[in-house]
Amino acid sequence: MSSENRPSKKQRELLSFIEGFIAGHGYGPSYREIMRALNYKSVSTVAVHVNGLITKGHLIKRDRSARSLEVVTKTADTQPSTILTANQEKWLVTQVRTKFDEYDKNASKKRYDELCILVGALSVLGLNEAAVSFKARLGKEA
Repeated sequence: MSSENRPSKKQRELLSFIEGFIAGHGYGPSYREIMRALNYKSVSTVAVHVNGLITKGHLIKRDRSARSLEVVTKTADTQPSTILTANQEKWLVTQVRTKFDEYDKNASKKRYDELCILVGALSVLGLNEAAVSFKARLGKEA
């Protein structure tokens, strides 16, 4: 993937959130939900990042309606080039599990959205088995 098509840090965060949100809800987030979850100051900031990701080919909008964002299926060359050690993978999974436990004790919409982001991040990092496991748990939370 060429560097001009690579998403920025903010765009990767946004992609991860959208992917996790879709996994948890079965449909795309609204711009306002993205704004609140990622602590953006305005919906127009969300629109700028979303449009940038559409231009770069990472997102598509179906039928120009609300909740129509979709993450373009990843190909092998979009996977991260870093390889995590077993200890790093274990640490990450433990951190996500801890966040789920905290959510169980004190549920909120913001915490749920954060869990969606974390599950999406696991998938982006190539920890697919853990991501699938946590996605199932997300489904129970909804």
